[in-house]
Amino acid sequence: MVLEATMIVIDNSESSRNGDYVPTRFDAQADAVNLIYNAKTGANPESSVGLMSMGGTGPEVLTTLTTDMGKILDGIHRTKIKGDSHFTTGINIAALALKHRQNKSQRQRIIVFACSPIEEDEKSLVKLAKRMKKNNINIDIISFGDLSDDNIKKLTSFNEHIKGSGDGSNLEIIPPGPNLLSDSILATPILAGDGVGGPSGGGDTGGEGGSGGGQFEFGVNPELDPELALALRMSFEEEKARQEKEAKSKEEAEKREKEKLEGIPEDDEKQPLLDQNGEASGSGEGGSSTAKKDEDKKNKPDDGDKMDIA
Repeated sequence: MVLEATMIVIDNSESSRNGDYVPTRFDAQADAVNLIYNAKTGANPESSVGLMSMGGTGPEVLTTLTTDMGKILDGIHRTKIKGDSHFTTGINIAALALKHRQNKSQRQRIIVFACSPIEEDEKSLVKLAKRMKKNNINIDIISFGDLSDDNIKKLTSFNEHIKGSGDGSNLEIIPPGPNLLSDSILATPILAGDGVGGPSGGGDTGGEGGSGGGQFEFGVNPELDPELALALRMSFEEEKARQEKEAKSKEEAEKREKEKLEGIPEDDEKQPLLDQNGEASGSGEGGSSTAKKDEDKKNKPDDGDKMDIA
């Protein structure tokens, strides 16, 4: 797996208070940061992740490169929503933090969340992209929230110049929708190199595909939430066993009923309803009693009551 040092830059400007992403833009970013950290360190335990903000009076490094999730969470909890975003300055500081990484064999990557208007002009962003490309720094931009045509144009130009002929950098534009921001990121190429995410993409349509949960059994990535994945699998197996048991019991009951019906003899349809004496045929009384009377009469001895004729 790829060995990387990743700086995550969150947008904590006033625009992040908006609730068009569940539950708010800022909380959606916090959830996505957790996902990205788990994906990066899960792909390679020696990969490190740092966190910084770009809102307020200026960007701030919240957590230097680390493999301790607790430090990342602490950095998020200490972040305050305030001011405007500083896109260019935030990327420059993130690049400086990557430069001082302890393991120089780690590839450099910056993941930037942008949910507010970008004040810098396109020319400045193109210049910044070329400098980052020269320093071999890949930059993934997750644009959500303020999806104005001006923002999209600037970010698209930035991505085109830093990406060049390679595919190490991505721009994902994720419009508001019913899915969580973190679920939408799963469906993009940003985490594809870490065993999750979409197999292809890039450009500005990656976030519209919806949730990436459909790529995993039961809609849950077992690498990110193994306990939930196990519970769902056990529930599925139990339900499958129950249905098989019910089907087998029903089949056996039908078989027994069929054997019971086959054991009942059918009446002779050719036998007349009444015998020659007017008795019900097959009753076991009329016909048999008449035959008995005839038999008794035949076998009765002569009683000698007849008168002798002189």
